[in-house]
Amino acid sequence: MISKLSRWVEFGAFVLAFVAGCVNSVGLLGFDHQAVSHLSGTATLLGIGFNNLASNNISHIVLILTSFFLGSSLSGFLVHSSDLKLGRHYGTALFIEASLLFISIFLLSNGSLYGHYLTSAACGIQNALATSYSGAIIRTTHLTGIFTDLGIMFGAKVRGEAFDKRKFILFIIIILGFILGASLGAYLFEKLHFLSLLIPACICLTLAFLYRIYSVKVRLTS
Repeated sequence: MISKLSRWVEFGAFVLAFVAGCVNSVGLLGFDHQAVSHLSGTATLLGIGFNNLASNNISHIVLILTSFFLGSSLSGFLVHSSDLKLGRHYGTALFIEASLLFISIFLLSNGSLYGHYLTSAACGIQNALATSYSGAIIRTTHLTGIFTDLGIMFGAKVRGEAFDKRKFILFIIIILGFILGASLGAYLFEKLHFLSLLIPACICLTLAFLYRIYSVKVRLTS
């Protein structure tokens, strides 16, 4: 049940969704209107690109998809479980995500496409941090699944099944975090261009340190 989740999950989910929304809005505004926190639209662009095999854009899209996959793979290697459990290498994954975003700022500011790939890999790392636990699907880099799960919950409620209020609140928190992050990202992009990625990068770095401190504190007191 969702009630088994630690109380820090809501906070972490909000902040990570905020980060993803911010990064994705920068991607849409600065990467030729290309999303980087989720792949449905990118995969669609790849399909469209097959109509023009001479286009150089195909290889670029494939590398975006591959980068996300590799980021997810790295996160899967570090965390090695879908259970949200204190002590796993969430801090390490977040530190790597922050590092990729910092490097991507330099690359993007100098017109390098490699910045796109590192940003996509960073989103892949984050999306794989937590997938499912006790029946709760936790995604922080895109909202399609969240809205789908909400629809399922309301449909089940109409049918007479119990309504999981905490799960509902968690999903709303993720939605709000993503939208607020996207709003801030768009605002900052107008002022700072790719330097706006400093905000999500610093947030990830701060989360990594906080998680490390919290983990050590819990181990010492247990």
